[in-house]
Amino acid sequence: MDPRSAYVHIPFCHRRCFYCDFPVVPLGDRADGATSGSVAAYLRLLHQEIATSPGGPPLATVYLGGGTPSMLSSAQVAGILEVLARRFGLAPGAELSLELDPASFDEDRLAGYLAAGINRVSLGGQSFDDGVLADLGRRHRGADLREAAGWLHRARRRGALASWSLDLIQGLPRQNTANWDHQLGEAIALEPPHLSVYDLSIEPGTVFERRLARGDLALPPEDLAADLMDLTWARLTAAGYGHYEVSNYALPGHASRHNRVYWSGAGWWGFGVGATGAPRGRRRAHPRTRAGYAEWLAAQGEEPAGAEAGMPFDERLMVGLRCREGVNMDRLSRQEGLEESQLEGLRERLGAYERRGLLRVEGPRWRLADPQGLALSNGVLREMLAWWQELEREPLPAPAA
Repeated sequence: MDPRSAYVHIPFCHRRCFYCDFPVVPLGDRADGATSGSVAAYLRLLHQEIATSPGGPPLATVYLGGGTPSMLSSAQVAGILEVLARRFGLAPGAELSLELDPASFDEDRLAGYLAAGINRVSLGGQSFDDGVLADLGRRHRGADLREAAGWLHRARRRGALASWSLDLIQGLPRQNTANWDHQLGEAIALEPPHLSVYDLSIEPGTVFERRLARGDLALPPEDLAADLMDLTWARLTAAGYGHYEVSNYALPGHASRHNRVYWSGAGWWGFGVGATGAPRGRRRAHPRTRAGYAEWLAAQGEEPAGAEAGMPFDERLMVGLRCREGVNMDRLSRQEGLEESQLEGLRERLGAYERRGLLRVEGPRWRLADPQGLALSNGVLREMLAWWQELEREPLPAPAA
């Protein structure tokens, strides 16, 4: 089925955060995307890719991520939406999301984005604590985050903005249950319709990886990390937020439609440097540098490095189990051509989780209990990945027709 969603990557940042391994291009704290020749050159390539893509039905969701998309002017954002609309069309009521960094926009700039067609915002707050923000390498401070959230709240109250999300990170250095509880209280007080709460992940090549190797990055112990996730669930569900995916909470009617596309295994278009898409059954990872991206575009449609057919079974399984509703294992195993004995082997391997009530097997549907099972999802998923890697070394029967 042709995709009805598109992810567009804007790689530019003022600076790279210490935990970030995304394909980004730092331009300096004083850079202005509206006047940068580097940004303008990239946008020409991006427009070219979108305009020469195969096209398809009108898009129901568009997500402009990065990087820091709010380094772009409202006119530049409007230009991206226009080229998407010309090539695909935008469905009535389409969810059009833009990531904003609290230090890179003001209320007038926000009004420009909304006038351009943006109707959902993801605000990259990460923390309200100034010391933590400095440790993360962020430009903004707690006061900037609170002010930006106020602008979004007012825009939504006026009906100019349909929804917005606040991003936070848990499991950070210096974090404990007391200060994390305070952080959650601050977040709830701002009344975001959606909250994304991510665990800190130490990625290769980052400043945090180098600090951890030197022994000067004190991370919370694993048992505290689980306590933080339990506290997150308790505070947010008590405030009326539904826990619909491991890292995501939303008030009724405000779950991210775009993110659900990823978790459902449905196809989507990916545009820009480092973007990953899965159009028409083929997963494609774009080159992660601007030079590589330009060369690929000049090759007029050659398959990017890393292209593969469909979403791998283990990824479909793990993505499904991150969601509250879980995954239909009967259907998934039939699609992959797994034998019943192989599926039973996985269930036996996960027996300890099932006996503790963390993994629920309800007919064909497997799901993780909320919140305890979802809090321990990394352990379950590691077991599943090990099982799949062992299974891949065995010959599989041909998939059922």
